[in-house]
Amino acid sequence: MSTPAKISLRNVHKAFGAKKVLQGVDLDVAAGSSVAIIGGSGTGKSVTLKCILGLLTPDQGSIVIDGLDMTTASRSDHEAMLAKTGMLFQGAALFDSLSVWENVAFGLIEGKGMKPKLARDLAIARLADVGLDADVANLSPASLSGGMQKRVGLARAIATEPEILFFDEPTTGIDPIMGDVINDLIVKCTRELGASAVTITHDMASARKIADRVAMLYQGKIIWDGPVSEIDQTDNPYLQQFVAGDIEGPLDLDLKHL
Repeated sequence: MSTPAKISLRNVHKAFGAKKVLQGVDLDVAAGSSVAIIGGSGTGKSVTLKCILGLLTPDQGSIVIDGLDMTTASRSDHEAMLAKTGMLFQGAALFDSLSVWENVAFGLIEGKGMKPKLARDLAIARLADVGLDADVANLSPASLSGGMQKRVGLARAIATEPEILFFDEPTTGIDPIMGDVINDLIVKCTRELGASAVTITHDMASARKIADRVAMLYQGKIIWDGPVSEIDQTDNPYLQQFVAGDIEGPLDLDLKHL
């Protein structure tokens, strides 16, 4: 008997006026696995993630998390789902008005009602997990480099020990070396938590390192879904072109996003 997926999308559609972004997305994320959704700019990766998180409501289809369809779930059920998730945003999205440790501890204090002293101790421990010393705890986010801000964002994402982690273009805006550091930290933290993970990215180096499986989104649908180990053996011409970074091929490039 197969184990139910932690996250399961079936026939998910989303349009904005006449623009059909998602046109029947099917995707499963097994418990404890890491899935990267890849695709070019404007293909609907972020819309898919926002639908999973409940920031957008699909026009059609189901999004089942731990057996509950979130498209019809109550507000309390949706809040309970969010309470067991962590998110690393594309630009880290740290609160400028809070110190580094207060950013990391935000979910502990505001979401779990933890006392600030204990939350600060846990925040410093999470900063250590991502390779940052305690002396950054009282700094403001604005004083940190882009790579350090990403690390703080990751520390915040894992602070509540979530069951599900979401990563939105985790290597965007940082140099390749720091990008590789972030990828390694994501793998380390996800495995230590035993969390299920969903990453959206156009960075194939990141997808190869972070994910167990890759799903390619194109023209509103998943057109290839398989283990990372099979990417280079695929006969799918769309995936072949995307992985190779070729201009010539079957992909209908949206030049407005280039």
